[in-house]
Amino acid sequence: PDLPQETPMYKYDAIDRQLIDERVAQFRDQVRRWKAGELTDDEFRPLRLQNGLYIQRHAPMFRIAVPYGMLASRQLRCLAELGRKYDRGYGHFTTRHNLQFNWPKLEDVPEMLAELAKVEMHAIQTSGNCIRNVTTDQFAGVAADEILDPRPLCEILRQWSTFHPEFAFLPRKFKIAVNGAKEDRALTWFHDIGLHILKTDDGMIGFRVIVGGGLGRTPIRGEVVREFLPWQDILTYCEAILRVYNRYGRRDNAYKARIKILVQALGVTEFARQVDAEWEHLKGGPATITQAEYDRVTSFFGAPDYATLPVIDEAFVAQQAESVPFARWVERNVRPHRVPGYASVTLSLKKPGTAPGDITSDQMDIAAELADAYSFGELRVTHEQNLVLADVEQRRLFDLWQEAKAAGFATPNIGLLTDMIVCPGGDFCDLANARSIPVANAVQARFDDLDYLWDIGDIELNFSGCMNSCGHHHVGNIGILGVDKGNEEWYQITLGGEQGNDARLGKVIGPSFAAADVPDVIEKIVRFYIAQRHEDERFIDTFRRLGADPFKLAVYGDKARLKAAA
Repeated sequence: PDLPQETPMYKYDAIDRQLIDERVAQFRDQVRRWKAGELTDDEFRPLRLQNGLYIQRHAPMFRIAVPYGMLASRQLRCLAELGRKYDRGYGHFTTRHNLQFNWPKLEDVPEMLAELAKVEMHAIQTSGNCIRNVTTDQFAGVAADEILDPRPLCEILRQWSTFHPEFAFLPRKFKIAVNGAKEDRALTWFHDIGLHILKTDDGMIGFRVIVGGGLGRTPIRGEVVREFLPWQDILTYCEAILRVYNRYGRRDNAYKARIKILVQALGVTEFARQVDAEWEHLKGGPATITQAEYDRVTSFFGAPDYATLPVIDEAFVAQQAESVPFARWVERNVRPHRVPGYASVTLSLKKPGTAPGDITSDQMDIAAELADAYSFGELRVTHEQNLVLADVEQRRLFDLWQEAKAAGFATPNIGLLTDMIVCPGGDFCDLANARSIPVANAVQARFDDLDYLWDIGDIELNFSGCMNSCGHHHVGNIGILGVDKGNEEWYQITLGGEQGNDARLGKVIGPSFAAADVPDVIEKIVRFYIAQRHEDERFIDTFRRLGADPFKLAVYGDKARLKAAA
């Protein structure tokens, strides 16, 4: 069946369907040839990577694209069925909105791709040295502080970058994030290209263009190469950036191949000059976005059929007064909506004792049912590894909360310490130096008292199993990084990272810790913060006011005192 008419998302046309179906047939034949010995492992490797298929520690890992985080309920049901049929009954949402299956058989992936194609999904460019999934704000289109809905422009960027022949074999992977609101919720400062939608005083729409951000082995905050670029020129300007990178980016060293290294080597002024010189050949060319094309794509993202409702529902207010647990959930998991009488709800995938970001097939089906019942059949995936129902009537929030609680989605911890970002780590990934899930679960167990969590307040804890920083540890208020010391797993702590408009990188506070010590270390940091904070001061505010040395002293004692004195 077709997607419900009210689901506001891009719908495939005949060309899209043909492209995806041919891609499935192509990979099916590539797998056949590999199994028959007609392709060597080395020949097959780039082909499987182009279809989102990695070989991990124990089994293949299959990564499925969720463009700019939008899912229709029928798409989530398809993912649920794939998990049951081809995996172990669960999947894992990543920090780039995508979903990963960790246990499929390689031979089954063509069948999985064929089933995905039926619901307008694929795994194209979820791996390899190409332009990856374009990401954005999970509240795009409904946020009260939005300047312009970024989803149409994300879709235009996606269509432009998919199978772009010039950028299929870049020096390294390439990531683009777009933010359309006053508050940056898309981590744009740490992407290869970050785009801020702006509106001038006279009503012109354009982009601030940031280049050269990234985490990983060399974390760098991106730099502005153009303060204002008219929206019509975004494809040609991005093409100019990518051409300079493709020409001069290093291919001799994978650790120095990202565009951030090139920007730092040239300096942002010289890099911008070279981009402008390249842009002279592209500006005004065929990739310039016309108003007609923008309107065509925007038509897919029209507002659903909102009801006319009071700004504040009285029954909703009364229910919060009658139920403290419900009121706490509303405070943490419910956000204001631009339409009166509606709200956006985050379904937490961070229930204590579970791997953050994991979701069972049964839970996927339940989330799809909740989307159909409460939010026009549509969900969002957040880069914090949760799900969002973007359009829920206030008067139905109490009913939603009860159903979400029964499914394990209603932990009222959004923005709190246990709402942590965590990569799969050494339990799955070949690249990881250490396990992340067991240690993250140990930290969750230490802070399982909701009253204590609420007293701690807003705090971001991010956890990566290696320097690739898939868990975004560099930008957590508290970051944990798994490191290898003499073939043993140790954990390094960083403090002071932050997302948002004033995004910053955290700094390592000192020597690493054994796994068993990590919960104690986190508790020392938190207790020191609670003892030192001013009224209404967040953890990051206290850290910036005091600096790192007092926190080091709280963690290391005399060692930190001696280091600070030195």
